[in-house]
Amino acid sequence: MSTEKESKLNRQYIFWYFVIFSIIGLVVETLFGYATTGTIDSRKGLIWGPFCPIYGVGAIILIFFLQKYEKQNWKVFVYGGIIGGIIEYVISFILEAMYSSRFWDYSHLSLHLNGRICLKYTIYWSILSIALMKYIKPWIDEHIIEKYSKKKHFKIIEKILFIFLVVDAIVTVWAISAYKDRALDTYYNRQTEKEDSIIKNIEENYFSNKKMLKTFPNLRVQVDDGKEMFIRDILK
Repeated sequence: MSTEKESKLNRQYIFWYFVIFSIIGLVVETLFGYATTGTIDSRKGLIWGPFCPIYGVGAIILIFFLQKYEKQNWKVFVYGGIIGGIIEYVISFILEAMYSSRFWDYSHLSLHLNGRICLKYTIYWSILSIALMKYIKPWIDEHIIEKYSKKKHFKIIEKILFIFLVVDAIVTVWAISAYKDRALDTYYNRQTEKEDSIIKNIEENYFSNKKMLKTFPNLRVQVDDGKEMFIRDILK
């Protein structure tokens, strides 16, 4: 790999890997959810846009560690599963620290570790790693990034999209925090005083329970000494 390409991998490639694989991940999650539950619900990780960031972050880390083994399928399979499991565990821990709630829980599945990862999904990470390194990444490199990266409009789109994602992430943290607080108020029957402020109006109109239930239907919150409940069940 040339020095020029390594430089791109450190900046432009990483950014577009995040964007593209966040979108691909959302499609995969949605289809998987439909195949296993028979329903289509939101698997988004950000409040705006079709993004599931864990897949974007996961793809970047997998590519970084697996690119030197890309011609050795068995190593990609084994290392991909191990690295994917570590990624999922760490991100689960970080998200819970940020939001005081879990976005997924595998406690009902066999061979799980603290409900954050399990053998079944670790094997899925292995399979995805093979698909990623053998087919998806080479196609994205050739047909998207290398083809359009030097075009002026592509760089403008890149800057706009970067700003959008930063704002999207900040607003998502704010929205989930407000949503979680409302759920806890409901659970504990806490009476809150009505506040006529710009922030409260935004939270009630743009982060309403109806919108948040639709966007994050599987979000959980901790109640009663660490017990976890789906927010959708609390608000019923």
